Amino acid sequence: MGLLITGISGFVGSNLSTYLNNSIEINGVLRNKTEGNISYYNITKEILYSYSGIVHLAGKSHDLKRTSKEDEYFKVNTELTIKLFDMFLASKFVLFIFISSVKAVVDSLKGKLSENCVPDPRTAYGRSKLDAENYILSKNISNKKVYILMPCMIHGPKNKGSLNALYSFVSKGIPYPFGRYNNLRSFLSIDNLCFVICSLLNKQNDIPSGIYNLADDQPISSTKFVSIIGSSPSVPVRIWNLPKVIIKTFGLIGDFLPLPINSERIGKLTENYVVSNDKIKASIGINELPLTGEQGLKKIIVSFNN
Repeated sequence: MGLLITGISGFVGSNLSTYLNNSIEINGVLRNKTEGNISYYNITKEILYSYSGIVHLAGKSHDLKRTSKEDEYFKVNTELTIKLFDMFLASKFVLFIFISSVKAVVDSLKGKLSENCVPDPRTAYGRSKLDAENYILSKNISNKKVYILMPCMIHGPKNKGSLNALYSFVSKGIPYPFGRYNNLRSFLSIDNLCFVICSLLNKQNDIPSGIYNLADDQPISSTKFVSIIGSSPSVPVRIWNLPKVIIKTFGLIGDFLPLPINSERIGKLTENYVVSNDKIKASIGINELPLTGEQGLKKIIVSFNN
């Protein structure tokens, strides 16, 4: 089948196109214009009629620096998805995969996140993704397959996300101050994400349309990730057990002053956020994803060292 990928030049898109390159004809819809922080995409009906499957990756990611305006998220994450999905419904496309986010469900979590949790996103990023999901789910779809994938924090070589920032922080010899926190967080290796998408492409006749959470099999604490960084002889790390009240105070100060940490960044590093991937594994027919959580994290640390 021919596959069209939006956002093919991004981190996920470039990895996915490489992963699929030997077996599927791929074309990318790339950015053609940028005004301010808002990117517009040139998507036409003629493009859609040339292929039979689409993976919609293009979007505006969550901004931890809080410099983005709310309407920027809805312009790209919601309106672009609606436009593309309407074209998909009117075309000969038979498959639509939309990459949303667990942040479209909840920002803070108690227990384990499953597909049955009631969405209550608090950020513009999460709400814009949820609005796009609700539009897709509102349509009566027949003779087509539509998958809404909900990944947690994606990591992998050349990713410039939070784990990259954490590595840069501790590899400079700066002590990691959150040793008192014994949290568990789910991550998603880019290899496991590509494996799931490839499985959906190959088994779409057997896997029902719907929403699927994506995460590595094993959640890992942030302190464990720092310890994995320290397993490299070239990157000695120090872990401090500062009182939580001091950590919280620094976070509150960082909410108003340009400090390297704020409440949201501390939350990402210290809160529990465990995501169930049972539904997608059962649908694909596997017991485990290709990479364990620790294997995936070690892989990106090797890439950082190189």
